[in-house]
Formats: sequence, C-alpha cells, structure tokens
Amino acid sequence: MQKITAAITAVGGYVPDYKLTNKELETMVDTNDEWIRSRTGVEERRILKGEGLGTSDLAVPAVLELCKKRGITPDEIDCLICATVTPDMVFPATANIICDKAGAVNAFGFDIGAACSGFLYALTTGAAFIESGRYKKVVVVGADKMSSIIDYSDRATCIIFGDGAGAVLLEANNEGNGVLDSILKSDGSGRQYLHMKAGGSAKPATVETVLAKEHYVYQEGQAVFKFAVKGMADVSYELMQRNNLTADDIAWLVPHQANLRIIDATANRMGLSKEKVMINIQKYGNTTAGTLPLCLWDWEKQLKKGDNIILAAFGGGFTWGATWLKWAY
Repeated sequence: MQKITAAITAVGGYVPDYKLTNKELETMVDTNDEWIRSRTGVEERRILKGEGLGTSDLAVPAVLELCKKRGITPDEIDCLICATVTPDMVFPATANIICDKAGAVNAFGFDIGAACSGFLYALTTGAAFIESGRYKKVVVVGADKMSSIIDYSDRATCIIFGDGAGAVLLEANNEGNGVLDSILKSDGSGRQYLHMKAGGSAKPATVETVLAKEHYVYQEGQAVFKFAVKGMADVSYELMQRNNLTADDIAWLVPHQANLRIIDATANRMGLSKEKVMINIQKYGNTTAGTLPLCLWDWEKQLKKGDNIILAAFGGGFTWGATWLKWAY
C-alpha cells in the first residue's frame, strides 16, 4: 500500500498595493537604487498601510483565495499553522485571529516562530498531521508585516524587507506526491547576529528601550550573509544526496528571497541553471516567512504534476533547512 503523504492541493497569496521603490527609499535614507539592486536584487517591496492592520490582514486574503481555488469553505479547515515573527499581538496566536477573520470556525491554530525558515518548519509540522491521518485539511500560512519592525533610518535593514503572505492547503495523497523529505536545522548561538533586542521577557519594553530603537530588527549583515550562503546551499545539497536526486531530476528550486547572491550560491551548489530557480525578490523584497509560499503562488501556473521541487530557507536564530516535495496537481 502506498504511504500517505501530505500534498499541497491549493495555494493562495496576498501582497499589499503600496509599492515602496528604491527611488522612494533614496529620499528616506542614505542609499541609491544601483547600490540596493547590486547588493540584494530588490527593486521594490510592498508595504501594508492603514491603522490597526496586522499580519492577519495579509494572511486572510491568501487563505480565502486558497479555499476558493480548492472549492472548499473555511469551516472545512481542521488546523491552521501560521509562521510569523510579526504576530498581531504577543497573544493570542495570529493563527487564531486568522481563523476568526476567515471563518475557519472548526480549526485549531498556532504560530511557529522561526524567522525566514518559519514556513518550512510549519510545512513539515503540518505534513506530519496529515501523514498521521489525524487531520484531513491543514492550512500552512507564511506571513509577515516586516514594516512593523523595521527602522527606516537603518539602511542595513530597511532596503531588504517587505510585507506579504502566502498559504498552502495540505491534504492526504497516495500517489507518491507531496512532502517527501525535509532536513531542518537550528543554531541558537547565531542569535547575536540577527535579533530584536527588546520586547521579549528577557528585556521587556520600557520608555528607554523604545527611545533606543531596540524594537526593530538588528542585523550584522556580513556575518548573516556568510552563514546563510553556507547553510542554505549545504542543506539543499545534503537533501539531494540523501534522496539520490541529481540536478536533472529537479524541476524547481524555491529559495528564500533574502538576497540574490545567496540564491545564486544555493543554485550553484545544487548544479541548477537559473531557469529552474524561482526569483521574485525584485518585486517583494524579503517577506520573511512569506517568501516561499509567495514564490509558489507566483509560479503556480507553471508547475506540473510530479515536478520535483526543493524549498530552501535560512533565517534568524539561526534557523535553516530544505524540503523536497513532488507537486500534486
């Protein structure tokens, strides 16, 4: 009997209308379009504007689109996992808020915080629920309103990040398609290079922490770049080796959209040509947990049943990993 696997059966995505271009950033911080493009590959990023709008407001349209495409109603969803580092509030979980706003009244939900690797962690978790037979329909969301934790006077970070959300529906498959293998890793000693200094239980918010701008993303770019290039490339290659996959076997690499040079290094390590690599960093920047599902959303029409796809990510923590799946539709 064919083993039950968790297959992606629908994809939804959402990005806000407002485009923050490199040209506009030039008026806000000491940088320029050419410098940003050559170092990151970003040309514009989307920003969620509006009073009281949070990450859940990015995620809900993605979830509703996915339901419409699959021909189901939100109350059929059993479980919703939201990967995010920009929750609407410290508690309740943003997943709970998404379920409420989307009408997923029968779903339980929880958040996963693994920065840019969050969607991969959540996908593997959701797949385990399907494989066990416990649940029939699991939605995995990757969503971040990065503009809420970015200091727009810090050119090391403000040029990179944007807002966006993507979501996938997981259902049981017995044709051998779906999530087939994952290698997930983390190393907490890397936290010193990429973190938020205040706002957690170790350093709660005070007037002083706010004035010191300690509630924004802090990143040491060079160190993170070095770890990311090695981590993302090595784990993707390791996944191929473990499953006897060659570059010819792989239809697509779906890389985290942090930096064009990191993406290139990963593709090179895997022996893949540029034509097999999904890149939309120029349009959206780095949407953290949103990048991988947004790539699947952008490329959905080009995907064919049985396509071998490798998803790879690297994030603050440090967290990193790669997942091999076969496209199911």
